[in-house]
Amino acid sequence: MIEVSGLHFTYPTGVEALRGVSTKIGKGEFVAIMGENGAGKTTLAKHFNGLLKPSRGKVFVNGIDTRKASVAELSRKVGLVFQNPDHQFFCETVKEEIAFGLRNFGFPREAIKERVKWALALLGLTKYEKSSPFVLSGGEKKRLALASVLAWDPEVLIIDEPTIGQDYAQKEKLRHFIAQLIAKEKAVIIITHDIEFVADCSPRVIVMSRGRIVMDGPAWTVLTNHKQILKAALIPPQVTQVFIKLSDLGMPTGIIGVNEARDLLVERLLGASG
Repeated sequence: MIEVSGLHFTYPTGVEALRGVSTKIGKGEFVAIMGENGAGKTTLAKHFNGLLKPSRGKVFVNGIDTRKASVAELSRKVGLVFQNPDHQFFCETVKEEIAFGLRNFGFPREAIKERVKWALALLGLTKYEKSSPFVLSGGEKKRLALASVLAWDPEVLIIDEPTIGQDYAQKEKLRHFIAQLIAKEKAVIIITHDIEFVADCSPRVIVMSRGRIVMDGPAWTVLTNHKQILKAALIPPQVTQVFIKLSDLGMPTGIIGVNEARDLLVERLLGASG
């Protein structure tokens, strides 16, 4: 679905943000892009819908060279939810904000009405439909930004820092919703520093540092590579840190998720009592 080959990008200021990035993201894949601030994560994601064009190298979305396609054409396929929701709000009400993209893409009036209603209910925003987007809380703004993109049903969904401002219940809803999208063969890409959320979701993890990809693989492999994780200014999940300290007692160090840890401890306790 997305293919990146030898991608370099330099901002007009002279900052080289991407240095030879190559990767592929397929249909129905869940990917978390992680790394220190300034690693190039958001810059890479903005190439997926044409907001940025390569200085060198190529990016293809469903076989379309992004250098030869408009942002409007690519955005219909690749929806991007910005880290700061205020940067993508245009309208006076929540309801109109969700309808904005649908109108731009030429959806019929009845379809717009139904999809706005669906998106409001899905993200728990129905009671705010006549409110200004700018009076919402940080977490509610994040959900509105997500709703406004989900409304047009893109094939690829990119969410920059999706868990900021979200409590545990909202994070759980997000995790289950991502699973539903993956089941529908949508590709979901999150850019995040929330390593605990990533550990619980266990997606494919791409770690970036200084404009390059330094690790790429299943979450349990990447997040337990302690030396490399620390080099990328990330901290291993809390569960992993606990099991590292318990390794002298024969505990494995490759545990990343709470549920996985619970199951292992129950198994060990039952074995000991037996």
